[in-house]
Amino acid sequence: MCMEILHMPTRQTYTVLIPFPTGAGHWSTAGQELELLDVEASALRTAGRLELTSVLNTTPKKAE
Repeated sequence: MCMEILHMPTRQTYTVLIPFPTGAGHWSTAGQELELLDVEASALRTAGRLELTSVLNTTPKKAE
């Protein structure tokens, strides 16, 4: 019998860059960290509203 191994989707930590509605009248806040599935974060990343926290932590700061 062939058993297919199912992988549980993993959540990753994302940091909110631009607040967005999270449901039931609630909004996220800039700087808030959220644990999301890739499918949950995809459109928000594309819109520039959040980014992977690990990416933000490895990106050099711009000189002012």
